[in-house]
Amino acid sequence: FFQADKKDSQGNNTVSGFEILLQKQLKGKQMQKEMAEFVRERIKIEEEYAKNLSKLSQNSLAAQEEGTLGEAWAQLKKSLADEAEVHLKFSSKLQSEVEKPLLNFRENFKKDMKKCDHHIADLRKHLASRYTAVEKARKALTERQKDLEMKTQQLEVKLSNKTEEEIKKARRKSTQAGDDLMRCVDLYNQAQSKWFEEMVTTTLELERLEVERVEMIRQHLCQYTQLRHETDMFNQSTVELVDQLLRKVDPAKDRELWVKEHKTGDIRPVDMEI
Repeated sequence: FFQADKKDSQGNNTVSGFEILLQKQLKGKQMQKEMAEFVRERIKIEEEYAKNLSKLSQNSLAAQEEGTLGEAWAQLKKSLADEAEVHLKFSSKLQSEVEKPLLNFRENFKKDMKKCDHHIADLRKHLASRYTAVEKARKALTERQKDLEMKTQQLEVKLSNKTEEEIKKARRKSTQAGDDLMRCVDLYNQAQSKWFEEMVTTTLELERLEVERVEMIRQHLCQYTQLRHETDMFNQSTVELVDQLLRKVDPAKDRELWVKEHKTGDIRPVDMEI
């Protein structure tokens, strides 16, 4: 796979070993993009949820409730506003501490991948051109050798100065073709050596990038769970005061307060005329 192209699993197209690695890296980049999209959707949900909580906290239903129960009810509504603020902060931190880093790393990752891809692609083209040159030189040498052999046979049949001159000329061309082949083979071997060297370096770089990508995502997903835990903790704190006030609700005290507020004086019987 790393020296020559092979057929893919369907037997349709040819793929190189580097393309297999590259496809793996591109798949990782796509997964990272989808994770960022997932976080973006969560941010939208949190923002909408915070908006609805804030709106509900301003609802006037049961606003006339009085006494200790009224205090607890008012605090319960206020806790919705506090909770809305918690979720709004959560969505903001998700954007700055999770989504944005995922997107930024993806862009840098994309640039590194593009650089590796172009570098290896250029080396593959260079290696392929050297291989083509070798085959062309090999074919030329074969033709020159056949030409020399044919002229040598002609000399054995009929001796002439012209045939001897042609043989000398054919021998020079054959020797030149052999030298050209050796030179092309040498250049091909240099290109192949460079190819192997760069492939090792580049594949190690791809491995480093993949390890870095996985670790980076792990860290930011841990940040996500940490923010989630903090949100739960803050949400719990918003209802603690409500719990305290509910434990202090005193029906007898509220009834006494109601009587005081609505007392208008002594109630005396009135004579009724029949």
